Amino acid sequence: MLALLPSFALAQEDGLSSGNTAWILTSTALVLFMTLPGLSLFYAGLVRSKNVLSVLMQCFSIAVVVSLLWLLVGYSIAFGPSESAWWGGLSKAMFNGVVVDSMSGDIPETVFASFQMTFAIITPALIVGAFVERIKFSAMLLFSVIWTLLVYFPVANWVWGGGWLGQRGLIDFAGGTVVHVTAGIAALVTALVLGQRKDFLSASTKPHNLTMSFTGAGMLWVGWFGFNAGSALAADGAAGMAMFVTHISAATGALTWMLIEWLKFGKPSGLGAITGMVAGLATITPAAGSVGPAGALLVGLSGGVVCYFATTYLKQTLRIDDSLDVFPVHGVGGMVGTILAGILISTNLGLFSGNGYAEGMNMGSQVTVQLLGILATALYTAVLTFGILKAVAAITSGLRVDDEQEQMGLDISDHDEKGYSL
Repeated sequence: MLALLPSFALAQEDGLSSGNTAWILTSTALVLFMTLPGLSLFYAGLVRSKNVLSVLMQCFSIAVVVSLLWLLVGYSIAFGPSESAWWGGLSKAMFNGVVVDSMSGDIPETVFASFQMTFAIITPALIVGAFVERIKFSAMLLFSVIWTLLVYFPVANWVWGGGWLGQRGLIDFAGGTVVHVTAGIAALVTALVLGQRKDFLSASTKPHNLTMSFTGAGMLWVGWFGFNAGSALAADGAAGMAMFVTHISAATGALTWMLIEWLKFGKPSGLGAITGMVAGLATITPAAGSVGPAGALLVGLSGGVVCYFATTYLKQTLRIDDSLDVFPVHGVGGMVGTILAGILISTNLGLFSGNGYAEGMNMGSQVTVQLLGILATALYTAVLTFGILKAVAAITSGLRVDDEQEQMGLDISDHDEKGYSL
């Protein structure tokens, strides 16, 4: 231990916090764990067995290409030093100027950039749930690259990189707008453009392996602690509170969904339990740095109730085939949580009080900013997503596989492999 003391002392003199650095390194691994394998297994279990490998490939491939895109231009666009309120410029393309000694606050810039990269990876991966079982692999990959470049990177700058929404005081601790609204709106637009699966709402489209989905859901729950508590960018009380309220909201969302099903159908479903958990997690994400434990109960309850009825309405009434409920769970949950962050941050709510408004803000002005953030992000995402889909369709001669390939399953038609050989 004595041999480590000089380097530790030097780190402190240079302004580097070893504790904060260690926590963000851990959080980076946790968020990537959410995608690979968490989200991958969660989604893969929800499709039919003939498409399980295709979903795993889609999530895995997105992680590959977005990581490289982040190196090339993504980090620079999202967090570059440009004075523009709309993007960060290209001065840090290829991580230009990011060296061993570069700092972001009291952690190495490489650690901060790696942490933010995992957010860029999981956001387009969330959209996968809207187009499973019917999209061409080439179309999926090209769409994911262009969408991340034109939608995710700029919106991340607007909110977290010094852009115009951050300047207005938008509260989005870990991605209510940046991650969940963008992914949710993109999922809705994609589902509308692609159209329904051929046997939408039939018994044959039921999940093939809920055990796999439960395994992925557990990984999502654990990994989300890196997502939210890591967004404090320090190993401190704010991270501790973010971790606790995240857990409470997830548990409340799961229980709420179970109780609704219990009352309506006489039995709670496993699928409902894990979907409610994800709804609770998505809803607390923007508010994790604003609310206290009692507030987290309200957030999880709201997410469970609103997302449940949004899911039912979208599928049963509107008959939109957002196959794995990305918009009603992530999109709607992100919107609800973003609004609640502007309310529950108030210190005048008794047991449900939060951390308090920034100077010059009150509930009315804060909620106005929250709504502006939701509307601007949703509108920008919807327009760009539609345009990108049309461009990709022209390049790849259509977004969908043909009827025969859809019937065969994407494992064989796209990859000439099977997820199972039993």
